[in-house]
Amino acid sequence: MKFLLILYLIFLSSVSFAELLYPSPNLQPDEVISIQLNALKNNKHPHLNAGIEQTWEFAHPLNRKYTGPLKNFIDLMYSPFYVMMIDHKDHNILLVSNEDNIAYFFIELTDKIGNEFGFQWIIEKVATKGKFNDCWMTTSVSQPMLLAKST
Repeated sequence: MKFLLILYLIFLSSVSFAELLYPSPNLQPDEVISIQLNALKNNKHPHLNAGIEQTWEFAHPLNRKYTGPLKNFIDLMYSPFYVMMIDHKDHNILLVSNEDNIAYFFIELTDKIGNEFGFQWIIEKVATKGKFNDCWMTTSVSQPMLLAKST
């Protein structure tokens, strides 16, 4: 199973995101985060902000109510709190806790100039009826914690 997940993650890192991926009950929490982070890592492919658009697709409906429409989400991603995620060099996804309907992760991220940041990332299973029912989606990403500054 781990071998298949590794192959899947390698595949995701090489995908150009020409077509958006959408929430599915078949995706696990770590796969949702991987899709989002790999998209942000390649934000300009196939067009500017394609990675942010992909990330938006996995924003929980309650999160979308908080952030507003996609244009507001794009502005938020370019704010000082999250801009380091755009076109970043590398990331590491660490599981903290996974319960029935909520999963907590710690993300280590190296930005494009080599600074290292940490984020708490929370994924929840959508419990309302509708197109996202039983899909894991992002409900919260903390503000960045500087872990190491590039020299």
